[in-house]
Amino acid sequence: MKRPVQILLLTLTGIGLLHTALFTDTYLRYVKAGLRPVLITSGVVLLLLGLAAAAARGGPEHTAHDDHESDPEHHGHGHTGAPRIAWLLFLPAISLLCYAPPALGAYTAARSNAKPVAVQKGFAPLPATSPLPLTLTEFTKRVQQDPSRAIRSRLVRLTGFVTPAGDGAGWYLTRIIFTCCAADSQTVKIHVYGAGAPPANTWLAVTGTWHPRGTLGTRTAPAALDAKDTRPIAQPVNAYTDDLPLTPS
Repeated sequence: MKRPVQILLLTLTGIGLLHTALFTDTYLRYVKAGLRPVLITSGVVLLLLGLAAAAARGGPEHTAHDDHESDPEHHGHGHTGAPRIAWLLFLPAISLLCYAPPALGAYTAARSNAKPVAVQKGFAPLPATSPLPLTLTEFTKRVQQDPSRAIRSRLVRLTGFVTPAGDGAGWYLTRIIFTCCAADSQTVKIHVYGAGAPPANTWLAVTGTWHPRGTLGTRTAPAALDAKDTRPIAQPVNAYTDDLPLTPS
């Protein structure tokens, strides 16, 4: 790969990173929101390196030196270029500008690790709001750890996307969580009963009550919901967290 092509690759990658992090929310499909400043800084650095290299190469002294070095008679042999596979480096650079990869969804959730639910010692009283909006993690903690069993018979609203259940019984309401980036993603799931399985990857707000099995407030109680109502929603901005959904402003 010749020097001008290397410069072009640096510049394209820098522009692609800046485009993704500054003007779209696409970067959230790769990394968590807190890494946006790092992406912007990386894009600026790559762009400046590319522009500096282009400016340095454009100087008359440097150009003459390059021509002298590239003359096979000067060295007695030609230079060996980079392997052709190096051209594939352009694909991710161009994709940052022209193609947004599909969001992670049910296929990934069915194959990724379940995120451990941290142990919580104390629980505040639940507000009287009905239905009560909870994250999937909060619902799981209330079902399996809250000794007051305050979640019993409470109407809650959970949001996530649909992942089919492998056993055919019900389906899962799911969130994928990035600790840092897509490579370390984990899932949290709630088994949903009482409603027909919507298409995989459909984002839903599901209203229902705890599906009574096992002993509420202990690990024997499943994180499961008897659905009373399911409503399609747009994929939230914070799709790769287990927070209450944020919608575009």
